[in-house]
Amino acid sequence: MKSLLVLGSTGSIGKQTLDVVRAQAGALRVSGLAANSSWAQLAAQAREFHPRFVAVIDREAGARLAPQLPEGTSLICGPEALSEICRVAEYDTAVHGVVGACGLAASVAVLERGKDLALANKESLVMAGAELMEIARRSGASILPVDSELCAIFQCLRGERLDRVRKIHLTASGGPFRDSDPSEIEQSSRERALAHPTWSMGPRITIGSATLMNKALEVIEVHHLFGLPLERIQVWIHRQSIVHSMVEFIDGSVMAQLGPPDMRGPLHYCLFHPDRAASDLKGFDLGLFSRLSFESVDAARFPALQLGYDAARRGGDAGAVLNAADEIAVEAFLAGSACFGDIVRVVASVLPLRASPRHGVAAALLADRDARRLAREALERIHASKANQQ
Repeated sequence: MKSLLVLGSTGSIGKQTLDVVRAQAGALRVSGLAANSSWAQLAAQAREFHPRFVAVIDREAGARLAPQLPEGTSLICGPEALSEICRVAEYDTAVHGVVGACGLAASVAVLERGKDLALANKESLVMAGAELMEIARRSGASILPVDSELCAIFQCLRGERLDRVRKIHLTASGGPFRDSDPSEIEQSSRERALAHPTWSMGPRITIGSATLMNKALEVIEVHHLFGLPLERIQVWIHRQSIVHSMVEFIDGSVMAQLGPPDMRGPLHYCLFHPDRAASDLKGFDLGLFSRLSFESVDAARFPALQLGYDAARRGGDAGAVLNAADEIAVEAFLAGSACFGDIVRVVASVLPLRASPRHGVAAALLADRDARRLAREALERIHASKANQQ
């Protein structure tokens, strides 16, 4: 029986991980659960799965959670709880579903122990990809990509040599604005930006799909995880979200991984890797697979994508800067204090101001802090400019 540590267990990825555990009765065991502050959900999960450890970052939530835990479950509480549970729990694979830069330290803690990391926290590779790959190499751990696109590439490359890859074809749904005029997108409402046509995801990732910033981050992830130069990474709009990505080889052969838009598919693959286990997840479906289309990305509609390539070319701490500025801008948009178009404007203004050749986890965390401050200042300037125009 494989044991799991689920980081971000009350979020979208965490809940779907636990769905897989339920569906695979007797094959997977939960040894640890971690969340930020959703203590009631975490308590219910702990009572169902009886993990040895539960971690919560928010201390007030921890105080409410403690009396609700079953006998034999220990509570870890506080700002370092995520990393601490990674160090003390016993598990074979950590599923990392925490969203944001705050998940980087946990990724490092898992890999330093030589444990496999089923990674949905894309910020870790974006901020410090080279360093994480080196830690994994030294410790013997594996980074198993949970994101559907990277998991597709991972599966297509199984048993293949990277020097035989001509190109990676990353697919993007295009989100809710794939047919919208750029001027219309600029002032889009929160509700429309969150109305993804094919996937059900958390708010930050859904907004990233609407801007295509999530694909910009994935370009950086692919660059680090598979060691491929940027000119061999191509992004296409694929409306149906059935072809999760493709690998083109030097002989002209193209391998694709297909499946319905359901994150339980890549999660199931990563949880049982390197084996495959039977499941009741849907495979081929004529209604879904009968018509597949691919389109070039419209740069005027999705300017965020180029920022990912720019950050990867800069190297150093540029990925951390890109991600931090985007986190702040998306938070402002979701809170109603910025318009949709401000998201890319803020990121584009911060990237050249702060990105530096410095690299490593410490440099990434410093860049993250500075970029957040610069992003907030950029938002203030935008607000002031708009006020003056009224």
